[in-house]
Amino acid sequence: MKRLFLLIPLLLCAVCPKGSAQDTSLSYRDFAYVGEWDTRNPDKQTLCIVRDGKVVFEFSLPLRDEDDRIQEFDDIKVLPDGSVLFAAMTQLGIVDKTGKQVWKFHCPEGTESHSVQPMGRNLVYFALNGVPGKIVIWNTRTDKMVKEIIVPTEGTNTHGQFRHVRRTSKGTFVTGLLHENKVVEINEKGEILMEIPGQKAWHVDKLKNGGYLIGGDSRIYVREFDKDGNLVWEVTQKDVPFKLYNLQTATRMKNGNTVITSWVAGQDHKDWPGSVQFFEITPDKKVVWQVSSWENPDLGPCTYLDLFGK
Repeated sequence: MKRLFLLIPLLLCAVCPKGSAQDTSLSYRDFAYVGEWDTRNPDKQTLCIVRDGKVVFEFSLPLRDEDDRIQEFDDIKVLPDGSVLFAAMTQLGIVDKTGKQVWKFHCPEGTESHSVQPMGRNLVYFALNGVPGKIVIWNTRTDKMVKEIIVPTEGTNTHGQFRHVRRTSKGTFVTGLLHENKVVEINEKGEILMEIPGQKAWHVDKLKNGGYLIGGDSRIYVREFDKDGNLVWEVTQKDVPFKLYNLQTATRMKNGNTVITSWVAGQDHKDWPGSVQFFEITPDKKVVWQVSSWENPDLGPCTYLDLFGK
């Protein structure tokens, strides 16, 4: 009888569903990964794709381009044909499955881009910080601009205007205005349809329920507002047992959980090893997945994940 009693917990554990306890493995989900400003590696800023816990694709750029401007990976999307779309501050690009760059947009002097996403066949939209700041719709086949939308910001510091821009299912755009410390939803005329508070809002998604999910970067928060602008959910340092750094981006999963990136970077590297690069948290704030991968493989700082099948 004593032997049977000892076996019961083992049997129960064997049938536990995946995700019922915290997972720390890279194999928990497949994803594409970017992180900005890895100052440890001035010759190699790298984006990657991880499948079944292994890095299956990499593409690298030097930290500085031929004009000595910083290149840092801020955004990524794996396209249906397997090629990879990315934003790297001074350039935007598409890399095919062999690692060959098949499209490049060089940001003009005085501008930079931290955000790019697909918008249909041969079309992408991207942020173009500058004076004025813009959202640009571009045809990558003809390599010509289709449309530009002026972003309603008074900020004239190019780097401090905005980061990720996301298009909604209704064809509007959401972004955080860093100078104004607010989040806006705008139409294709650049007119503000909705605005809510958003200190240092690095990334904004409009959710299926009409709400807004915001990553607050150095203010170390992720917040969800409902469609009327009321705060309904929040994650801060007090909600997790590990140290948080810059919460740049947050992605809502189909299961209702949220995957949050915690970007640690800069010149002082002592805090990097062992820090959590990203984690998945439930609506009731239980961490079910956390990753700290600084060796075999060294993923580097984490800014954004393109989660497959999210």
